[in-house]
Amino acid sequence: MRVLLVEDDEMIGPSLQRALESNGWSVDWVKEGLLAQSALSDGGYACVLLDLGLPRRDGIEVLRKARAEGDRTPVLVLTARDGVDDRILGLDVGADDYLIKPYEFRELLARMRAVIRRRDGSAHSIIGGAGVQMDLTTREVLVAGERSQLSAREFALLHALLERPGAILSRDQLESRIYGWGEEVSSNAVDVLIHGMRRKLGPDTIRNVRGLGWRIAAAAPTPGSQGG
Repeated sequence: MRVLLVEDDEMIGPSLQRALESNGWSVDWVKEGLLAQSALSDGGYACVLLDLGLPRRDGIEVLRKARAEGDRTPVLVLTARDGVDDRILGLDVGADDYLIKPYEFRELLARMRAVIRRRDGSAHSIIGGAGVQMDLTTREVLVAGERSQLSAREFALLHALLERPGAILSRDQLESRIYGWGEEVSSNAVDVLIHGMRRKLGPDTIRNVRGLGWRIAAAAPTPGSQGG
């Protein structure tokens, strides 16, 4: 999955980028507020890690503008501003969570998973469609009672499809969720990933809609879940 890292500290930024990438994230790192706004407008991020003290435009203003424009991407503020008033302002402007520097990296990952779950409308770490479930914590996928482990990019692709089960996602939409800036993407990269995932998960788990893209069927409603 892709994350936008907005951090102007030349020591924190690279080390955090490396740590996130080693945990399977694709990271786009920007160092100032106006570039952060531009990146956010392009979309495709699972979440944003936002420092507040930024050159050119403060993080609060970046967040305020994004929310005013209807951007609902989960935002986790990472800052040294530890005053109660600062935390209240960040949350009131639209942050999904607030973490004070310095922090434990494991806690950061857990909070990232939590804000993504809330965005997906789930209180727990399991999301799914028809016949397939994925655990955001363990990165395992369960199909027909069998557990499979996916690569980071396979996981990101499946997560994008399971965010909107039943919806068709185009090649461009999937690539934007998997690959960061500057990564070379071959014309058949998505096809190769899906071919490998079908071997692991079964040929009918991810379905191609010719000329449009790919989809995972939505889970059938459980008895009694609809009114009437």
